[in-house]
Amino acid sequence: MSTPPKSSPVNLSHGRGYLAIPGPSVMPEAVLNAMHRPAPNIYSGALVDMMPPLMQGLRDIARTQHHVAMYIGNGHAAWEASLSNVIAPGDKVLVPATGRFGHGWGDTATGLGADVEVMDFGKQSAMDLDQIADRLEADTAHEIKAVLAVHVDTSTSVRNDIAGVRAALDAVDHPALLMADCIASFGCDIFEMDRWGVDVMVTGCQKGLMVPPGVSFVFFNDRAAEVRAKMTRVSRFWDWTPRANPQEFYQYHCGTAPTHHIYGLQVAVDMIKTEGVEAVWARHATLARAVWAACEAWGTEGTLAMNIADPALRSHAVTALRLEAPQATQLREWVQENIGLTLGIGLGMAPPGSAESHGFFRLGHMGHVNGQMIMGLLGGIEAGMSALGIKRGPGALDAAAKVIGGS
Repeated sequence: MSTPPKSSPVNLSHGRGYLAIPGPSVMPEAVLNAMHRPAPNIYSGALVDMMPPLMQGLRDIARTQHHVAMYIGNGHAAWEASLSNVIAPGDKVLVPATGRFGHGWGDTATGLGADVEVMDFGKQSAMDLDQIADRLEADTAHEIKAVLAVHVDTSTSVRNDIAGVRAALDAVDHPALLMADCIASFGCDIFEMDRWGVDVMVTGCQKGLMVPPGVSFVFFNDRAAEVRAKMTRVSRFWDWTPRANPQEFYQYHCGTAPTHHIYGLQVAVDMIKTEGVEAVWARHATLARAVWAACEAWGTEGTLAMNIADPALRSHAVTALRLEAPQATQLREWVQENIGLTLGIGLGMAPPGSAESHGFFRLGHMGHVNGQMIMGLLGGIEAGMSALGIKRGPGALDAAAKVIGGS
């Protein structure tokens, strides 16, 4: 077999690609196979029967004994659904933002007529709980009706202390609802809705739940339900009451069911139950540390750096990285075109299309991922940096292997 000339390098991207973006995540074959079927009967039979255990399985992952409503729509739909049930036009909400998605949820509230106050903590820091506590203490008239807190902001990869926000509310006996966005963290990072005192939580199916985008969820407790009961008007579609307390099957979805998503969700939730949610959290934590170990080694020379410096504040589902522009874009393009590896863009870190935007990228390590996949991801990045001559420190793969190997 002859060696191809250097002017025509071998393309190694053929075969099964690896989508290592922070959602949609890699989908298990079992989930895809469950969805690959004819349209089912939506009036009786297996699809109807599977709903109660499926909803309980979702509650178990969220660590709540309270309510869950399902919506056909993405995370933005869950944002709007959650707000529509508890926030009236003119109500004040506090948004401690640590990236693009905090601002996005706040913007959704603005669109619904809320008076939105943003506390911007930048793109490389977690929420400052002391500042939040001071703001809540100053609100003696209790004008703030809700705090919108993003657990993991997918753009910056920061992980915020949601239980700490509850402590700040309780310290001054503030009645505002604590609302948490767990779209990136659900099924990846530790989250305990009831123990942490979260009143409303939103998430989607396309990240830790390993299902194609299109279904989202709003979890809420009795306290939030009481606020909903006092609302003078909630649109029929967003109203979570019939969805959480359905008398008929169609009320779970306020119309035709997302049939094939339900089949996929049942398998995904069963997979998490079989592994155990604590084990799922531990797996994500170990794989995240392997990613960080490699990035730290690369960062000893050159310009590559993790966006969040403190490991205690990093997500276990996504890692945002900085690299001298335009090397981040060049690296993403090289690994996709040459070895079939797709990395995430640097979302919200710089104006789209600007020179600075080419200096950021993200790694998704959420959902259906294991040790050999992460080693493959890191090896692919190493190959790309080698091909492009990107300066980096040595020993990255060895460092990651030691984490995964437990040494």
